[in-house]
Amino acid sequence: MITIKHPQELTRLRRIALAAQGLLHTQPYGRGVVGARKAIKHIGYVQIDTISVVERAHHHTLYSRVPAYKPTMINRMLLDRDIFEYWSHAAAFLPIADFRFSLVYKHAIKSGQVHWYKNPDKKLMTELLARIRSDGALRSRDLETNRNKAQGWWDWKPAKKALEQLYMQGDLMVSDREGFQKKYDLTERVLPSTINTHMPSMEAFAQHILEQQLRCHGLVSLKGLTYLRRNAALRKAVKALVDERLAQGTVEQVQLSNGDIFIVETGALEKPLPRLSNRLLILSPFDNSLIQRDRLKALFAFDYQIECYVPAAKRQYGYFSLPLLYRDEFIGRMDCKAHRKTKHLEIKLLHIEQHHFDDAAVIAAFVEAITAFCHFQKCESVSLLKAQPNKLRKPLQSALLALS
Repeated sequence: MITIKHPQELTRLRRIALAAQGLLHTQPYGRGVVGARKAIKHIGYVQIDTISVVERAHHHTLYSRVPAYKPTMINRMLLDRDIFEYWSHAAAFLPIADFRFSLVYKHAIKSGQVHWYKNPDKKLMTELLARIRSDGALRSRDLETNRNKAQGWWDWKPAKKALEQLYMQGDLMVSDREGFQKKYDLTERVLPSTINTHMPSMEAFAQHILEQQLRCHGLVSLKGLTYLRRNAALRKAVKALVDERLAQGTVEQVQLSNGDIFIVETGALEKPLPRLSNRLLILSPFDNSLIQRDRLKALFAFDYQIECYVPAAKRQYGYFSLPLLYRDEFIGRMDCKAHRKTKHLEIKLLHIEQHHFDDAAVIAAFVEAITAFCHFQKCESVSLLKAQPNKLRKPLQSALLALS
């Protein structure tokens, strides 16, 4: 086991992690829809979220890695069957090539494991399937518009639950989206015939997870490999595989000063460090690089929480603060809101934490980042209400004034 003792060794681990996430280079996967396809394939998923104070999380995550990305590209990839929608550790878009690994959870749901709802209405589910089979794809909105009709099974709430149950257990897939409205169709009508639909063994699933996580994170913890997956057999198979790879010498362990242990490919620490630029990235709270909070704190000393779930009086940084990555360090967070009717981005709080960088360089990098971010939000002006530390407020406001 390698013990991390010096700051430069921790810096190396940070850069390995960020480079694996595609956050150190300007276009690691290419541009536009081609880059978006490669990005999802590499990072394994993008999480879907409904919060829309700024552009939604799945678009934001791809924007951070793919120049010229546009929100319409997600649905294009969905229609082209490059990706599919299902559950990862949360609702997500996933590479269609990984479809077979969703079958494990679908089989568990169909066999009685509870995801959202207990005691699913199987009669109603059968009727819904028959309706979709005969009449074509169905939106949940179609159920809502018919909820007053004198058809017992057509009551909206039970029908919506039945639709989601059919989706979670694999009988239905999301075939299309209209904004945030999903359209469901029979799996056999959505899934391309070329896709592997054989149920993987736990050993094969474990191998897929380990290889994927090493590819997209660079270093992984044993706990993180099965993050939020309620599957004891899978956890056991993953541990057995890690032990086997350690014995073979294809992976090795590194231990941080706080005792946390991570797994890396053997020799990863000897490879040249990825180069850095003075670039600042405004990331989504649900970005793949951030979602495992314990890992984030251990590697980057960045203690992050999404405060939209915290009572307003107890919030420290705001409703939906966005982490700020400068070079290879997380240096702050920004709480903002896109006012779409007026095309204005309001920065309610910009909080910069203690760092060793030149303030002028950080401000210049932030202004460049917020200029592109405004364009992504379809905003034409930006304002800053509050900054911490306060000494940054006036120079930041002066710099932002030129953008409005």
